[in-house]
Amino acid sequence: MTGTRRDWRPGPRAIGEVRPLLAERGCTISQGLRLRTLAEVIGHLGSSGQTGIIDGTENRVRRPAPGRKDRDKFISGKNEQNAVKAMVLTDAEGRRLFCSPAEPAGCADITHARQLGLVKHPLGGPAVEILADAGYQGLGAQTGARVVPPPHRKFKKNPPDWYEEIHERQRKAQSSRRIRVEHGIAHLKNWPALARHLGRREHMSDTVQAVAGLLSHQQTADLSPKSTS
Repeated sequence: MTGTRRDWRPGPRAIGEVRPLLAERGCTISQGLRLRTLAEVIGHLGSSGQTGIIDGTENRVRRPAPGRKDRDKFISGKNEQNAVKAMVLTDAEGRRLFCSPAEPAGCADITHARQLGLVKHPLGGPAVEILADAGYQGLGAQTGARVVPPPHRKFKKNPPDWYEEIHERQRKAQSSRRIRVEHGIAHLKNWPALARHLGRREHMSDTVQAVAGLLSHQQTADLSPKSTS
């Protein structure tokens, strides 16, 4: 066969069929171990004695059409842009263990976490530590201190110098432990499909979960020992 070589690219129909299949595969942790639900991830962290880290990530989407009833729900309070958000959970090394379905960005991080069942899962399983940022403040008491947000500021006005020093030291220590989840999210944002999604918003959940699953498979392959034969 002669002629110039043409790169094959899947059509919209093929992508539409493969996307949900990839989203359902979950995240690969090691050979033979795959996590698909938040309950499975928390159980894995508890049984292995590992620390988890959660954070929300937003992805820009097209603005809903005028007249749509839930149009305002997509406006992010963080950057005032139309977006959807997902909750990402990694281990202490930044390996992605879970990526939730996407919700309109107007939903608060703590509300999204409750809807996903983060409050009930830690209480019903083995002890586990899940680090969180200030957006999840209040989940500590609801999860028996298993979700650990930054230390709450007790003095809002005219705090003593000694308290400011202790609070800042605790805040920085927790932030340095949480930075790994930012690395995990950054790899998701590198995919053009998630940098700014111009397709249908109802496909966004499958897209972000499919990308998370593909990246988890890649990170597992990178950590697998190479044969020296």
